[in-house]
Amino acid sequence: MEIPVPVPDADGILLKVSSCGVCHTELDEIEGRTPPPRLPIILGHQVIGRVEAIGKQVSGVGIGDRMGVAWIFSACGRCKFCLAGMQNLCPEFQATGRDANGGYAQYMTVAKGFAYTIPDVFSDVEAAPLLCAGAIGYRSLRLAGLKDGQRLGLMGFGASAHLVLKMVKHRYPDTDVYVFARSAVERQFALELGAVWAGGTAERAPHKLDSIIDTTPAWQPIVDALANLESGGRLVINAIRKEGGKQSLLDLDYPQHLWQEKEIKSVANITQADVTEFLSLAADMGLKPEVQEFSLEQANEALMALKDGPIRGAKVLKIR
Repeated sequence: MEIPVPVPDADGILLKVSSCGVCHTELDEIEGRTPPPRLPIILGHQVIGRVEAIGKQVSGVGIGDRMGVAWIFSACGRCKFCLAGMQNLCPEFQATGRDANGGYAQYMTVAKGFAYTIPDVFSDVEAAPLLCAGAIGYRSLRLAGLKDGQRLGLMGFGASAHLVLKMVKHRYPDTDVYVFARSAVERQFALELGAVWAGGTAERAPHKLDSIIDTTPAWQPIVDALANLESGGRLVINAIRKEGGKQSLLDLDYPQHLWQEKEIKSVANITQADVTEFLSLAADMGLKPEVQEFSLEQANEALMALKDGPIRGAKVLKIR
């Protein structure tokens, strides 16, 4: 549909969007697991564009500058979480493309403090997945508490997990990575990127794992991950919502899955620091995501491919 070009607030900028990543969270919005508070809403929270207009209170940004917008659209800046740098837990947290219009469009506005300079080493299409898949993967890896030489499991192998694997190879060179994925295409991709083993989500790895990051939309992989977790290990669930099938949790056996001081930790959103730190790290290590491009007109096709098809890297819309 056609809508008017938005006007930035006094502290905001107008971006002319060039690319926007496609994320499973958009399916969660469409299918009602994390519904927008109002409709219609423009999806998209991995946005790359160039500054087209600037609010009267904005400084340090020029027309034509390349900026990115991530899942974090705004936070209050006053609560105990914001003051501690944990804007992801702010009660007034707003998400790009859910609580405010996002990047499946030619233009969008955002407060200048929630837009990020994109390192020159990345093209627009390469940069888009870094703003969610990369940044949330970075946060997940930090929360995993991994030490070099420990074993890491990745449950699911989509846009975020493939970037985590690349980060691990750079930051934890003595760590072996074990990948659990539903399709043979994903498993082969993981092996090509350096995983030491790849199997189905219900399989058992050849060794118990010190940390596991789950990026799947389903409940059953949580049970399967806990069965692969070492005593004292940590499972990090990187998913904003899980789909149906909670009956899988009835298979939880306390001695097998939870005893021996195993931990479960969820990832909730991202902070401004997550995005800034990850973009710097990605530029330093030359981290380039595997990308499949679609036009904006193919957004539904990209979403269905994400839902039903094998995933090799990230999917990105090119906005004309």
